[in-house]
Amino acid sequence: MQTLNTRFGEIEIDPETVLTFPRGMPGFEDCTRYKLLHEEQPNPRVRWLQSLDDADLSFSLVQVEHLGLSYEVSLSDEECALIELEQAEDAVLLLLLSRPFEEGKDISANTQAPVVLNIKSRKALQKTGIRADIVFRS
Repeated sequence: MQTLNTRFGEIEIDPETVLTFPRGMPGFEDCTRYKLLHEEQPNPRVRWLQSLDDADLSFSLVQVEHLGLSYEVSLSDEECALIELEQAEDAVLLLLLSRPFEEGKDISANTQAPVVLNIKSRKALQKTGIRADIVFRS
C-alpha cells in the first residue's frame, strides 16, 4: 500500500487499483501510473485521474455516456495489445475536461482525444486524432 499526498489530500493506493498508461499521455509520457478518484456518492459524474508519478498532476474525466454522446473509436492491433484489450465491452471511453483560465467560459470536453480504459487489465491509452461522427442522445 502506497500513500500519496495530493491536492485531494493524503490518499492510500491499493496496487490492485492502479491504472497504467504504458506510453503515458501526450505531453506527460513519463507519468504512466494513475489512480482514478471520485466523490463518495453513487454514480459520480466527474472523476479525477491522479498521477502516482507526479503528485501535482491530475486530470478531470467524464464518461462519454454522461454527456449524452455516443461514438465509436477504432484501435489498431498494436493499441489493443498495448492495453491488453480483447473484447470491446471491456473498454470504457472517458473524455478529459478542461476549464479555461478566462472567467465566464464553460468547461469543455476533449472529444478529439478520448481515454480508452480496459477495465479488466486496468491499462489505458489516450487515442488522439479522432474524427468520428458524434451523436447526441436525447
